[in-house]
Amino acid sequence: MALAEGTEGSAAAPDDAPAAIWDPTRRRLSLGLVLTITLVAFESLAISTVLPVVSADLGGISLYGWVFSAFFLGSLLGIVAAGQLADARGTAFPFALGLALFSVGLVVGGLAPSMGVLVAGRVAQGIGAGAIPAVAYASVGRAYPPVLRPRVFAVFSSAWVIPGLVGPAASSAIAEALDWRAVFLALLPFVLLAAVITLPALSRAVPARSADHAADVAERRGHAVVLVAGVAAVLAAASGAPVGLAVVLVAVGVPLALRAFLRLVPTGTVRLAPGMPAAVLVRGVLTFAFFGTDAYVSLTFQEVRDQPTWVAGAALTGATLCWTVAAWVQERWIHRVGPRRLVMAGFGFVAAGTIGMFGALGPLPVAAAVPLWSLAGFGIGLAYSPLSVTVLGLAAAGREGSAASSLQLTDVLGIALGTGLGGVFVALGDSRGWPPRSALELAFAATLAVAVLGVVAARRLPTSLPS
Repeated sequence: MALAEGTEGSAAAPDDAPAAIWDPTRRRLSLGLVLTITLVAFESLAISTVLPVVSADLGGISLYGWVFSAFFLGSLLGIVAAGQLADARGTAFPFALGLALFSVGLVVGGLAPSMGVLVAGRVAQGIGAGAIPAVAYASVGRAYPPVLRPRVFAVFSSAWVIPGLVGPAASSAIAEALDWRAVFLALLPFVLLAAVITLPALSRAVPARSADHAADVAERRGHAVVLVAGVAAVLAAASGAPVGLAVVLVAVGVPLALRAFLRLVPTGTVRLAPGMPAAVLVRGVLTFAFFGTDAYVSLTFQEVRDQPTWVAGAALTGATLCWTVAAWVQERWIHRVGPRRLVMAGFGFVAAGTIGMFGALGPLPVAAAVPLWSLAGFGIGLAYSPLSVTVLGLAAAGREGSAASSLQLTDVLGIALGTGLGGVFVALGDSRGWPPRSALELAFAATLAVAVLGVVAARRLPTSLPS
């Protein structure tokens, strides 16, 4: 791998290098990536907290799920494009492009006159946000030795602590004191700060490539567009389209999405082949189970239980903090017990937290339901980073961007499908006059079933950490 420019290249050290994330050769890169993840964390928690307020103001609760799905479908495009660009042009260019599109999405969202415009803005925002983790993962694969990577991802998880403590409460206060639009627009200065700190630390040099690499990059981008179109068609079909149109959308969308997906992930992914394919697919199962419930925590407490915004914020904060705690637990244990056992345990905690959200829909006291969702946060914290480290440990030199994009692809696809399925149930319930509780019971039943399946799927993971 020929890296000649940028601090990311100079930080690429052999495995026996001093185990220091914050040493002078990596300090700016580490700080920049942590700051960027903090920015994305603030955005995620803030929008989730105030979205019921946004929906009430703009109308169109039938598009509630699409606010999440549009963001994550856009992220699919950003992930694939950024991963390939990181291999072809270095990490600085896709990172800058991602921040620019993220900013455009914030502006459109903050000025949106309707839920439809908000959904469109979330697509642009998602494309930008998708580029950020793909670049971060590629940078970790190139700039940090394998022994440091579990700790790097634990630090990344810690970047959610301040947003988890402050984000929901701050967004709720801003929405009440000013307007929900200010929640979107207030993030723009932090995007500029992230660019100033991070861009100088990223590499503009590229690994040596074969002659057909450019064609491979273009082909993968095309498959990403087809995948997004296919998934969007399926979600649209399930969101209340007329029966005839829904049948057509599903008949066209499913084969298109499946074919494109198979071209974008390692061979054997759909059959859980041991190694990287299994890790890539299990990551999507994990995010489906967790985020398919997490996206509707605010709706549960505010619409079903008639609680103020801060209660939902407390539930989201608890899950975020427990995610961070579990990320440091896995950092200390993964070398001893391996990724398989940690991921299986993580799915168990996600299932337990989802059961707690079922209780939140019924007679369970709010004071008990809020901390129960923290169990799910602990579970995804145990499972998330081990899957990242496993994939990067199995990636070929110079192909970290492609490996990261495959992992992030299933990551975001799981989120899009999980949140989208919940949105389908909410839209269906709205069209048929159901109470929100009935729609959410169906959504949580689906995510609970997926979490249980995840325990079984995780048995295909390595028993020891690949180096």
